[in-house]
Amino acid sequence: MVKKKHFIGIYFGLIVVAISIFVVSAMLFYHIYKKNDKIQSGVYIKGINISGLTKQDAIGLVAQNLKQDLKDSIILKYKNNEYYVEVEQFEAKFDVEKSVELAYQIGRSGNMIKDIQDCIHVLVAKINIEPILNYNDEALTFYLETIEAQLPDQLEQSSYYVDEDKVIITNGKNGAKICQQELKQTIISAIQNTDYKNTCLDIPVFLEYPEEINVEAIHEEIYRQMQNAYFTTEPRMVYAEVTGVDFDVQNVKNAIAQNPTAEQYAIELTFQKPEVTIKDLGMDPFPDLLATFSTKYVNNPDRTTNLRLASNKINGTVIMPEETFSFNKVVGKRTLAAGYKEAAIFSDGQVTDGLGGGICQVTTTLYDAVVFANLEITSRRNHMFVPSYVTGGRDATVVYGATDFKFKNSRSYPIKIVSSVEGGIATVSIYGYKNENDPEYDISIETNLVKTTEKSLVYDAYKVYKQNGVVVKKEKMSRDTYKKY
Repeated sequence: MVKKKHFIGIYFGLIVVAISIFVVSAMLFYHIYKKNDKIQSGVYIKGINISGLTKQDAIGLVAQNLKQDLKDSIILKYKNNEYYVEVEQFEAKFDVEKSVELAYQIGRSGNMIKDIQDCIHVLVAKINIEPILNYNDEALTFYLETIEAQLPDQLEQSSYYVDEDKVIITNGKNGAKICQQELKQTIISAIQNTDYKNTCLDIPVFLEYPEEINVEAIHEEIYRQMQNAYFTTEPRMVYAEVTGVDFDVQNVKNAIAQNPTAEQYAIELTFQKPEVTIKDLGMDPFPDLLATFSTKYVNNPDRTTNLRLASNKINGTVIMPEETFSFNKVVGKRTLAAGYKEAAIFSDGQVTDGLGGGICQVTTTLYDAVVFANLEITSRRNHMFVPSYVTGGRDATVVYGATDFKFKNSRSYPIKIVSSVEGGIATVSIYGYKNENDPEYDISIETNLVKTTEKSLVYDAYKVYKQNGVVVKKEKMSRDTYKKY
């Protein structure tokens, strides 16, 4: 019995000694660990072993590996069409520094018992930290909206335009809209998993119906009370003549009710002509050339016809201060009845013939002139491919009912558009009046090809302001991605 008790005493004594050694060793380890600047063993970031590294070394190692995994672009597919989302375009980047800092803090909470437990756990079980992926959600949204505007069966909203003595109200068409949140999650997930190389991600879409024709809203926009042109000198201001315009709202509603699925409704307008026009004022109300821009076109008869029709529509348009110009509203729907011809357009990811092909050259020429005149662009999108008549970043595309080019007269005085298509040259000039209320600049557009991949081109466009030959400011206007031919 005495021997048994003696044995038990020795046993517990050994246990106490072992525990003491373990505790002393753990404390010694903790003391040494706290003093060094290395990351605990058994720590990984996205599968990359950073055990025993300093924070700076870990950041360099992880950043280098993730840079190799983070590809230039993501390929999206809808039906037979492919679209490219440039990762850089929406500033996708792993937060490596934050992940390394998180790894470094393992075992450094200040609570010895907890820190020792954490260190042992990580040493035995290993830990893999997934870095946060940061990105610009607004830029990604805009990018997906640009792709949506290029879908082959995009939504066409109901709209209207004035054609001589009629207002043509067009019914919209059902179309595909991108499920943006779902696609965003798919894109971000693919980047986080770094598994999107050579993979086409399907674009999820849903069918959207156009808004119903709002006859009252159309009437409110079209209705004008007749006004004679007049001119004041103090302050200097020209008020263009306004032709009175009206139509019978109830007749339009009846026409729609009788045939709700008609492609369009042609409604007779009633007019009241002004007695005094700008020409009658006996003076030039638009004495100053604010800006002009020209592009060269190939003299294909059908394409040239389309250019001239669109040019003639915008020629002579007067835009009052704070008034917004809409290309689609002024030019109208491109139809056979309006005289438009079949000519080359971009459709379904390729060049094909389409009604009204070529008029985007007029839009583009107008866009550059508007920029040079220092007017406010309110709606503009680039083409799918870089057009032949300007460099990337300087174009503007339009699709009736879907994609419009709009700008606002942000000057204090009315402006007038003068447009012509002759002898292989399309020209748009903006006239107005230079005064002390509108600071004048010599404006240029600077474009840079910032990235080229196997299938896409990325351009940045800047608006450069000069006074007396000196650059006073420079603004980024857009970053545009184009398919390669």
